[in-house]
Amino acid sequence: MTEVWSLGRWVTKPGQEDAFAEAWREMAEWTLGEFPGSVGTLLRDRERPNVFFSFGPWRDLEQVQAWREMPGFGERVGRIRELLEDFEPHTLDPAATVGGPAGG
Repeated sequence: MTEVWSLGRWVTKPGQEDAFAEAWREMAEWTLGEFPGSVGTLLRDRERPNVFFSFGPWRDLEQVQAWREMPGFGERVGRIRELLEDFEPHTLDPAATVGGPAGG
């Protein structure tokens, strides 16, 4: 089974950090409803609190493309973009893995 990762770097407008996190959570919950078993994580930079990174694994590239082509995706990303100064999406292939979850 091929695994593909999606990763986003999100930079919010000043004061929009909480609204962004809530909008991202709503999109992630919608995604879970459309793709049961999917996983997404949102991380916030400690030194620059308006910078976030999201990532999650997908079964394959076709699943990522299907997600991005769904009508609800564009609507939700549009709402999120209103809160942002910058957004950088990436689609990644694993290059190396070492060990398991931290603290496990």
